[in-house]
Amino acid sequence: MSAILIVDDSASIRQAVKIALGGLGHNVSEAANGAEGATKADVARFDLIITDLNMPVMDGLTMIRKLRTNAAYTGVPILFLTTESDPGIKSQAKAAGATGWITKPFDADQLSRIVIKVLAK
Repeated sequence: MSAILIVDDSASIRQAVKIALGGLGHNVSEAANGAEGATKADVARFDLIITDLNMPVMDGLTMIRKLRTNAAYTGVPILFLTTESDPGIKSQAKAAGATGWITKPFDADQLSRIVIKVLAK
């Protein structure tokens, strides 16, 4: 299955995503902020990254911009999983290279369907 990185400052969100996607057979790694996520992405290769927007140290937008400069991540899907719903922020995320947007709270089945669809492309 796929290697997935979940980047969120909430341990409970990371755990919920890990349970939902790990149950599908995916190998899920965790990072608590964008800086940690970018570092983990430099060390290991992920097939999908799911990130929160608002985090300490480095936010999700900054992390996406950093990852998209790395040739290994130009085509890797990156999904936002966030409480943010502002259309302007969504536009910024798309311009930065985000593949999609999932609003918290999320449904595990919905997350699983979206991940399967994004990884199939």
